[in-house]
Amino acid sequence: MLQLLTFLVEKFSLLFHFRLFESSWLDGEEPVRPAQRASPPLPRRGDLLEVPRTLFTHYGIYLGDNKVAHMIPDILPVLTSNIKLISSVITNKRLILGCVYRYATVRIDTVDDFAYGSSLLINHMDKMTKTQPLPSEDVAVRAEKLIGAVRYSLLWNNCEHFVTYCRYGAATSRQTEKFCECLKSIIRDQRIVILTGLLGMISIICFGMAPSTTLPTILIPFTLWMAG
Repeated sequence: MLQLLTFLVEKFSLLFHFRLFESSWLDGEEPVRPAQRASPPLPRRGDLLEVPRTLFTHYGIYLGDNKVAHMIPDILPVLTSNIKLISSVITNKRLILGCVYRYATVRIDTVDDFAYGSSLLINHMDKMTKTQPLPSEDVAVRAEKLIGAVRYSLLWNNCEHFVTYCRYGAATSRQTEKFCECLKSIIRDQRIVILTGLLGMISIICFGMAPSTTLPTILIPFTLWMAG
């Protein structure tokens, strides 16, 4: 029991103190202080823009004239064809429902609407990748050609996939890779097998022997044991 409690403390500490979706392009670098962002450089057409959020980093491609192309989940295009409503700033509720429905749009917003009050990083990913970026005009044209509705996947087709395809020619996401590595480390810990088995036994004691309690109690620990 002591080992299980230790395991739970370790995993909760990992989830709350390690930003799963934070871009690993920032690894090893000190956070930018507000005083250092007093005079940010102006973006140029084809630049890759990053906006650090609480749990993830949002990405876009600068098109010039204060416009940014970016992929963002949005449920509203599914519900209405009103261009004025759809073009309004996407709220958190629209974004979350878009994630659930797996629907997104590559859209053009102003820099301020894209940043949503956060600071901008310009071409920061260039410093952390070995792949040379494509010519700036090619990057912008690629982004413009993709404007419209797309199927969305938090892990396999997100805003980072969009910008890396436009700027480097290959759609990748280090945020996804980082999340999957963390998930694998949890699954490979054999104490999770004991924990899921214990939770299954508790559900059987509380709700009785039934397929809905017995099968998960057997199958989930077995699957995790095999995966580990």
